[in-house]
Amino acid sequence: MPTVSTRDGVEIFYKDWGPRDAQPIMFHHGWPLSSDDWDAQLLFFVQNGYRVVAHDRRGHGRSAQVSDGHDMDHYAADAFAVAEHLDLRNAVHIGHSTGGGEVARYVAKHGQPAGRVAKAVLVSAVPPIMLKTAAYPGGLPLEVFDGFRKALAANRAQFFRDVPAGPFYGFNRPDATVHEGVIQNWWRQGMMGSAKAHYDGIKAFSETDQTRT
Repeated sequence: MPTVSTRDGVEIFYKDWGPRDAQPIMFHHGWPLSSDDWDAQLLFFVQNGYRVVAHDRRGHGRSAQVSDGHDMDHYAADAFAVAEHLDLRNAVHIGHSTGGGEVARYVAKHGQPAGRVAKAVLVSAVPPIMLKTAAYPGGLPLEVFDGFRKALAANRAQFFRDVPAGPFYGFNRPDATVHEGVIQNWWRQGMMGSAKAHYDGIKAFSETDQTRT
């Protein structure tokens, strides 16, 4: 499998499809998934002449299941390791949910200073912060994320079945058309990753304040 080693020695898996001289689009996945979550978009854009890249965040998918570094700074640095390794320039970075937080931190700390970013796209992303604070009263209370941690620690496999079967895709809405394959694919991606990375990642995606990133 294609991987790159980060500065702190973590092996990061990535996909790299399409012409090497085409404009690159790099996709950043959400919690607790993997680059596979972007497969439909990867296929679409590679078929339309772009170079498409996606990686599995540390502790997720096929990347190394390390104990530490499950925070936005490491996520962004790992993405930069991929971009540097592939020499991606004039790249469009697209991030969903936690991946959007990763994109925001990547662009500010690495991509823009290195002159490698053309555009950034945040899709239903976590910035500026998900947690309810005095500065951000519109966020969610800490109890919501404590509930995530409790459910993950108690029965991760069931939790990762309940999330896509319910609120993630809106399959719990009246008259929703439920796609069992989509639910199982979400579960498959989640269970490929590390419980430690997923547990720590809840704090990363909920409590990271990106207003000054």
